[in-house]
Amino acid sequence: MEQVELDGKTLRADKIPLSTSAILVIQAAKGILGCGYLSVETADKLGHALAVVTGVATYDDMLAAKVVRLSAAATALGVQVGMTGADALRMMNA
Repeated sequence: MEQVELDGKTLRADKIPLSTSAILVIQAAKGILGCGYLSVETADKLGHALAVVTGVATYDDMLAAKVVRLSAAATALGVQVGMTGADALRMMNA
């Protein structure tokens, strides 16, 4: 487990190394920002808020990248496709 600072708040961040890449997630109070490896369909089945960013290799990349997919629960929190990962986390941490 690692930590990411955003607007003076500490968020949990996790990295699972794979042979050619890694699975990256940053957890907010009400949802998760994840890399493209994660499934919106599964998040929807479980009722979890998930915003997905792609083409990322670091947590900083995740914060700057644009959200490309969302679960219904993330949409209900106000997260929108096209906003930055940082903005998505702000919505899911409010």
